[in-house]
Amino acid sequence: MALDGIFLRHINNDIEEQALGARVSQIYQPNRDELVFALRTFGGNKKLLMSARANSPRVNFCAGTPENPAQPPMFCMLLRKRLGGGRLAAVRQFDCDRVIFLDFECVNELGDTVMITVVCEIMGMYSNIIIVDSDGVIIDSLKRVDLTMSSKRLVLPNIKYELPQAQEKLNILTSSPVEIAEKVKALESEMPLGKALLKVIQGVSPIVCREIEFRVCEGATNRVEGVLSDRLISELQRLKDITVSCAGKPYVVYRDDGKPLDFSFLPIEQYGDFAEVKEYDDFSQLLDAFYDVRDKRERMRVKSQDLTKLLTNTCERISRKISKQQAELARCADREHLRICGDLLQANLYRIQKGAPFADVENYYDESGAVLRIKLNPALSPAANAQKYYRDYQKAKNAEHILKEQIQKGMSELDYVDSVLDTVNRAESEKELAQIREELTEQGYLCRRKGKQKPTATLPPLEFESSDGFKILVGRNNRQNDKLTLKTASKNDMWLHTKDIHGSHTIIVSGGREISDTALMEAAQLAAYHSKAQSSGQVPVDYTLVRYVSKPSGAKPGMVVYVNNRTLYVTPSDKI
Repeated sequence: MALDGIFLRHINNDIEEQALGARVSQIYQPNRDELVFALRTFGGNKKLLMSARANSPRVNFCAGTPENPAQPPMFCMLLRKRLGGGRLAAVRQFDCDRVIFLDFECVNELGDTVMITVVCEIMGMYSNIIIVDSDGVIIDSLKRVDLTMSSKRLVLPNIKYELPQAQEKLNILTSSPVEIAEKVKALESEMPLGKALLKVIQGVSPIVCREIEFRVCEGATNRVEGVLSDRLISELQRLKDITVSCAGKPYVVYRDDGKPLDFSFLPIEQYGDFAEVKEYDDFSQLLDAFYDVRDKRERMRVKSQDLTKLLTNTCERISRKISKQQAELARCADREHLRICGDLLQANLYRIQKGAPFADVENYYDESGAVLRIKLNPALSPAANAQKYYRDYQKAKNAEHILKEQIQKGMSELDYVDSVLDTVNRAESEKELAQIREELTEQGYLCRRKGKQKPTATLPPLEFESSDGFKILVGRNNRQNDKLTLKTASKNDMWLHTKDIHGSHTIIVSGGREISDTALMEAAQLAAYHSKAQSSGQVPVDYTLVRYVSKPSGAKPGMVVYVNNRTLYVTPSDKI
């Protein structure tokens, strides 16, 4: 991973410079994998984020606080009790390993000053945040590890804290470049230099090893056997100097599409003109920018798991029900045969003996006059058999009418549930999820909680402005779509929605002016971006005046019909 031991050393240095001696004013736990410590420093307030998430573990100062749950988790309550008001006395790192120790001077219940250490282990999927007392005994951890999970190292309350098992690698702080180069040379001659460095040096990421390989080899063979020792030693000495003095700079590599690819404390040259390298002001700002979008999506995915599961199961249940109804409807299509059998039996009652298992009669509905064999119930009389065929015919006829209505109703419900699932996937805050829960409760998909509940905060629609000054409003969910289109918007405003694709209602506020083509195009891009087709290429977007949009009686939230519309094909974008 890019956040290696040397990068973490720079973070450690930043925390020491900016927050040593700071007091803990508040502790938050936005979700199960993250903690935020609000610190009062001499230079102002700081927020220290500690994340043990598998795909983005880190420790850094963050600009904003992630949205917090209404009820703090038990682990968060424990931290507030033990660390509230504590002073950050020291920040330590074990060699160049990805483990950082934050020592806090705290006051216990008896009024004695005690030292409590927060250990942040940055180890990918095994990342953890552990609270340890002055005797090195674990108080608790964000992720407990018992014997069912690991037999080598337990992380449980009231047992001694042990460091993660050390790798047999050389520490750049204590080993000389010559010693490292010799160990690299001793490896397999066919091994690429980057992999060899990764195997030998402690606390370096693959991108750093590849960068050293790029600079040493300069386009020549990258095999260990062909590496020039002097050039390798020079690059290793440079790496050591940066590590010892924390003289690195934060760099991020961006792909052609603008998405961050990797980051490091070294200038990245290995990608050449195929990627853009940007330098940031500090390491915390880099990590915030690199993981921002990914973390937001992950936080919302965790918080919306219950809704996603409910809606997915509901979609599957409705789909199964519709499939069964369609199969039954297909069987009803043969109902005319039942009527014909009844007519033929009725016309030939005198020829059929009671108890016969079948009857062969001339089919006068067939021009050829072919003989038709009709199955009978031997326990019934011929007349009763004929009446049974008539009853089955009438039953199939009635069932066809009811099934068509039920299938249509099921398809509408499936369409609605799918639209709610889309809004859940695009939700960006806990408040938006709360509104969706309220909508599902009103529609009967969720049970209303017992007792007095706080009213759900009403969020305004998303608001944008076109490059030529038109206000553009975008609904966040179905209920808000209805309110925006049917109540907020005026008749001469423009309404936009993705064609046959679930998405938000988008309104261009005309303000008495004629809506420009520029505003229309930018609003269509926003409508496509806030839809299920967000990641698609050319997305069709219908637009018409609000006066031509109406809601059918009894329709689900967000469901409308419209006429006099035209269609634009645009690329989704939220940058206007």
